[in-house]
Amino acid sequence: MILQLDVAGNPHCWITYEKASYYYTKDLVAWSMADDDFTLNGGVSRMTGEQSHLTMNTIIAIKGKVNTHQFKQMNRVPLSNRTLFRRDQNICAYCGNEFGASKLSRDHVHPVSKGGPNVWENVVTSCHPCNKHKDNKLIKDTNLELLYVPYSPSRSEWLILQNRNILFDQMQYLMKTVTKDSRLLS
Repeated sequence: MILQLDVAGNPHCWITYEKASYYYTKDLVAWSMADDDFTLNGGVSRMTGEQSHLTMNTIIAIKGKVNTHQFKQMNRVPLSNRTLFRRDQNICAYCGNEFGASKLSRDHVHPVSKGGPNVWENVVTSCHPCNKHKDNKLIKDTNLELLYVPYSPSRSEWLILQNRNILFDQMQYLMKTVTKDSRLLS
């Protein structure tokens, strides 16, 4: 996968090699960076008998203005159990044990039934027994203790949590903009 940035260098999304080749051929790549370029080999021209080649990079910035509204929307990280469990490293926020994803659930620190929002700052990873024990109670009404503070991951952290095969140069770039409260730094 290719890491797509906006022209200001803000991480945007992961794109396929095919999508990146479209940006290159349409001259929409403002700049690129990485340790190594790579070359895609295309078809052979009937007229010349030569094979086409396209040299690309693994981190590319796409031309265009950075719209403030779009930037704010882009930085809203969608909440999903998969990403939540990855953010919390599959560790239950109450017992501290690590579990497989099938044995985990989303727990609202301040329960939805008591007015708690379904946002990053109010959700943690919980094993099924701890979640069942907490039920829809506030932590103070249980004998459970919250072992870590929930937080909203930055766009960079979210991109890291989405992709399992991140190249070294891509990881270096993204880690530079991960916030100090990220569990990726621990």
